[in-house]
Amino acid sequence: MAVAASLETIWEVDDTLWAIVEPILIEAYPAKLTGRPRVDFRQVFNAVVFRMRSGCQWNRMPPELGSDSSNHRWFQRWREDGVWEKVWATLVERCDELGGVEWDWQAADAMLGKARFGGAMSVRTRRIGRRTARRRACSLTAKGARSPR
Repeated sequence: MAVAASLETIWEVDDTLWAIVEPILIEAYPAKLTGRPRVDFRQVFNAVVFRMRSGCQWNRMPPELGSDSSNHRWFQRWREDGVWEKVWATLVERCDELGGVEWDWQAADAMLGKARFGGAMSVRTRRIGRRTARRRACSLTAKGARSPR
């Protein structure tokens, strides 16, 4: 019985997290007085979090999460408008206030693999010299090494 009850709410975001995210969305997209009513941002946020955690395709998400095309459209709009950066910065700030971020030690992990069928870039990439590559890599790491404090 406990498993069935927990599966019904597996994609719902906690109220504490939503209390942090909601003001950011309301500020970015204030309600209009005329026209269609705005989509439920909490439902869209739940759908995006479910999509990112599960890795499923947009069109394979549970129907309880709403329209897949609408959710995907809002996800893209939030990405283009910088909403995700604001959410991330706010959450990191809150976590830092609680003492949950160790700024001394940070690590990034990535997987590099060959894209099948040419990937996004099917044209030949431009080759650069070793000196140029080192210079670019050094400037990128110097910019990325700064602490956000």
